[in-house]
Amino acid sequence: MASVRVRRTEDGFEAVNDRGARVAVGGPEDDGVFSPVELLLAALGGCELVTVEPLTAQRGHRLVRLEAVAAAEKVETSRLGKITLTYDVELPADDEKAAEVFEAVAHRVHERYCTVGNALREPMTVEQVLP
Repeated sequence: MASVRVRRTEDGFEAVNDRGARVAVGGPEDDGVFSPVELLLAALGGCELVTVEPLTAQRGHRLVRLEAVAAAEKVETSRLGKITLTYDVELPADDEKAAEVFEAVAHRVHERYCTVGNALREPMTVEQVLP
């Protein structure tokens, strides 16, 4: 089970995981922090990249640069539409198969192995527990 504690602080809000890592959370107008929607997008991009990288490297194709931009269309005040993940990669110049391997791995990760992407695509239950 994964869990993150979100709490109000003197300066706003923060999310803290069980390992003690912290990330500031705020509204879209707050400087220097991620909004909850940006954290969702970061989770998707991070999930795909941290899965694509080792799988590509294990196949002998270390990418020079691996980045992605996750963008969401806001269709209503509290509803997102389509989310697009656009990869930006630099392939090794001397590796003829790197593009083919990267594309195959990235496709499989996107379709099957990214937990965050799967959660966004599939219906799931979100329960609220109040004191």
